[in-house]
Amino acid sequence: MAELHLYDIIRRPVVTEKSAIQSDELNQYVFEVASEANKIQIKEAVEVIFEVAVLNVNTMIVPAKRGRRGRNWYLRSRQWKKAVVTLPKDQKIELFNL
Repeated sequence: MAELHLYDIIRRPVVTEKSAIQSDELNQYVFEVASEANKIQIKEAVEVIFEVAVLNVNTMIVPAKRGRRGRNWYLRSRQWKKAVVTLPKDQKIELFNL
């Protein structure tokens, strides 16, 4: 298996109402990450790219959403991996403070 580059691990920030509340109140930030990436790689990538210390990383697989038209099932979205990164109270990622 090919080694993942730091900038290939983090795909995009997930900006939702819930992730905005998490960043404000709990100092947690949500990213879509490569499905092959593990917690250690995610922690290292966030620390290097955003120059912050990471306390904890929680990951989860978000299942594909299915839709229905008549009798036929189809995929509305694909399966993807989500990472919730917790930072110390005195640090922030400025990307989310729009």
